[in-house]
Amino acid sequence: MKATVFLGGGRITGALAAGLRLAEDDRRIIIYDRHPEKLRALRRESRVEIAQDLKSAIQNAAMLIVAVRPASVKQMLAEVRASAERPPRLSMSLAAGVPLKSLRAWLGTVHWVRAMPSPVCRVRRGLTSVSFDRTVTKAERIQVRQLFEHVGPVLEIAERQMDVITAAHSPSHGYHALATLAKAAENAGLDRKTALIAAAHALSDGILYWRESGLGLDELLHEAATPGGIAAATMAAADKSGYARAVKRGLAAGIRRARLNAKL
Repeated sequence: MKATVFLGGGRITGALAAGLRLAEDDRRIIIYDRHPEKLRALRRESRVEIAQDLKSAIQNAAMLIVAVRPASVKQMLAEVRASAERPPRLSMSLAAGVPLKSLRAWLGTVHWVRAMPSPVCRVRRGLTSVSFDRTVTKAERIQVRQLFEHVGPVLEIAERQMDVITAAHSPSHGYHALATLAKAAENAGLDRKTALIAAAHALSDGILYWRESGLGLDELLHEAATPGGIAAATMAAADKSGYARAVKRGLAAGIRRARLNAKL
C-alpha cells in the first residue's frame, strides 16, 4: 500500500501524525529525516514508519508532504529530483511563505498544494488553510481536504491570502494573551494558579461561548462589558494603551517574515 510520506520530522509532522492516529486514521505514514532521535520519538508516539533513505521514501509515496524549514525547501526538492525519476504526482508544501511559483520552478513535474496546519491538529482541533495550484485535480483536492479534515476544519483560500492567515491563525496568539493576562492578574494580587484559571476562562471559555451561542461579537462585548462597569473600564484602558495597534503591528511583522521566506 502506498503511503503519505513526510520529508521532515519536525513539530508539525509530529502534530499531524498524532492527530491522524487520534482520529483512528489507519493510513500508512512514512517519515524521512536526517535526525534519528526525531524519528524514534515519532515512531513511539504515532506508529509511523521510518524511511531508510530519501529514494525509498519517494518510491512508496502516494502523497508527498514537504515539511522542512522554508530555507531548506529548495535543497530538499533538488534532492528529490536527483533521487526519483518520477516523484508522486500530488505533492504538498507546509513551508510558510514559499510560493507555488517557486515550488513549480524547483520541482515542476508534480501537482502542488500549499497547506498551513495549526499545531493544535495534534488534538484534532487544528485549522488548516490550503491553496491549490491550477494543475491540481478535483479528486486530488478532495484527497487533501480529507487528510486535514481528520484533524480539524479546513479553509480553502487564494494563495495571496496565505501569508496573512499564517500570521493570524497561529495558536501562539492565544498562548501569548493567556500568559500576559495571567501575569498581569498575578501582579495585581492573585496567586499564579488562580490567575491562570481566570485568564483561561476569559479567553477560552469566552470564545467557546461566542462559537456556540451564534451571537455577534458586538452583542457579546455589550453583554460582558456593561457601560460604567469593571470590564468596560478594563477594555477602555487597554484600547487607550494601544492594544489594537500592538496586535496590528505584530500581525504585520509575521506577514513580513513570511514574505521574506519567499526570497530565500
